[in-house]
Amino acid sequence: MRVEQQPGFVLHARPWRETSLLLDVLTRDFGRIGLIARGVRGAKTRLPRSQLQPLLPLVMSYGGAGELATLTAAEADGAPFALVGEALLCALYVNELVARLLPRNDAHDDVFDAYRVTLARLAGTESSAWTLRRFERDLLASLGYGAVLDCDESGAPLQAERDYAYRFDAGPVPWRAANDGLRLRGSALLALGLDRQPDVQDLAALRRLMRGLIAHHLGGASLRAWSLFQAPPVGGSGRSER
Repeated sequence: MRVEQQPGFVLHARPWRETSLLLDVLTRDFGRIGLIARGVRGAKTRLPRSQLQPLLPLVMSYGGAGELATLTAAEADGAPFALVGEALLCALYVNELVARLLPRNDAHDDVFDAYRVTLARLAGTESSAWTLRRFERDLLASLGYGAVLDCDESGAPLQAERDYAYRFDAGPVPWRAANDGLRLRGSALLALGLDRQPDVQDLAALRRLMRGLIAHHLGGASLRAWSLFQAPPVGGSGRSER
């Protein structure tokens, strides 16, 4: 099969043999795929390795049979996103999240669109923490793991000022005791469901909720980026809340 001019982003690249790269790529029409970029680490190459860095918008052509196709062309698809510092760290977290949760060769054009919008938001002035919560919500929903954000287990609408326990296999239930589960206000769940940025307290609660949901769907595993978010930012003493 040959594919021409497919929009995509490199999620991860690693050396393969002496001069090539193995690429984990998110494409618009084919989902997450694996590609071989042959000879790009050599002295002479048609495809500069610099074009195959993660987070750059590309259009790519590739072909071949088997699980790994061969990249034949790649060029920029618009200007690169201005991702530095915290924004870059958040974007790399998004890459790891997609690579860990999205199966290979499973088309999700909505995930691709959400990914591109998320990079643009991270490169802009919007809250990084809120941007990540929105992407996590949309990714899980696209994969069939969507969080329940409007009613409790009985079907009763959530109340903004009421406390709930979120059970990862059932959704929110009215809070009763410490062993009920993750505790958060109804206002936090409603804000995420309505796509309205919540206050600082609810945003922190949503961070804990989404990490718990992601770990649940990873079979209890964690992401490497989470440990990086625990470290104090450069020049500061506080912990990142991303």
